[in-house]
Amino acid sequence: MAALEAAIATNRFDRIVVTVAGDPYVKSANHPVSPATLRLAMAEAAFSSFTQVEVSGIEIERTGPSYTIDTVKALSEEASSIDLIMGADLAPTLPSWHHAEALRELVSIGIVPRPGQEIEVPTGWRWYEIPMDPVDLSSSFIRAGAQNPLDLAKFLPPAVIPLYSPTDR
Repeated sequence: MAALEAAIATNRFDRIVVTVAGDPYVKSANHPVSPATLRLAMAEAAFSSFTQVEVSGIEIERTGPSYTIDTVKALSEEASSIDLIMGADLAPTLPSWHHAEALRELVSIGIVPRPGQEIEVPTGWRWYEIPMDPVDLSSSFIRAGAQNPLDLAKFLPPAVIPLYSPTDR
């Protein structure tokens, strides 16, 4: 939420589309993930108060692995430009993404700082930093440490808490 608030504050975006991976193949290969419909409902609850944010099920509607390039191509049909917003920890992995060369030509990257992480973007990618104080919080931290609603209330919007189930971790 802090990253989207910072992105909105840049006045760079007319609209921000939050997508939920239908099959997050990189994560699901390493550990169980919550059902896509539940993750979509949590995103809708979390971002419902953001007028510039649209939560989309575009990746859930497709079968197979969720590739960013497919989503970018679909969104390009209605947008003149597309920026991907990501944490500094993900930027170095961009060359390993599915069809990275094509993706590089289609997007600019908005980098959100992460605690203790230098911003390192591979050569050839258009990017900019989204100014904000780094937030030391990750979904894996919430899954591992938040065992009850009182713990969750420290980290999640109130509307998301009833949807969260530690058994889906």
